Amino acid sequence: MDVQGTIYKVGEVQQISDKFRKREIVIRTGGEYPQLIGCQVTQDKCEMADQINIGDNVNASINLRGREWTNPKDGSVRYINTIEIWRIEVVESETQTQTTSHGTPKMNGDMANQFNEQQNSSDGLPF
Repeated sequence: MDVQGTIYKVGEVQQISDKFRKREIVIRTGGEYPQLIGCQVTQDKCEMADQINIGDNVNASINLRGREWTNPKDGSVRYINTIEIWRIEVVESETQTQTTSHGTPKMNGDMANQFNEQQNSSDGLPF
């Protein structure tokens, strides 16, 4: 199953136990009624989140997880669901202005060609 949208939040790694760690990623879906979908990555997948930035358009492959939990104090039973990302890809759009990790714009093909043409002109002026 996949979720498409824009990265809204990337949380810090949380060390839950000696053998388990997780990291929250929130994806804002598009459309007429956008939703904020809280997902997580676990274990060695936590480093995946270092490759994405807030505002990136992504396609996330997910698994739905569910489990039963019994409250030890009163014996009540709850069902807990988790959306776990196992792969995430940044989707690039030609019309979207992209930035590097330093916040400077990346040049798409058209921008790079215009820049090269300006650099190669005889007087060096862009007009």
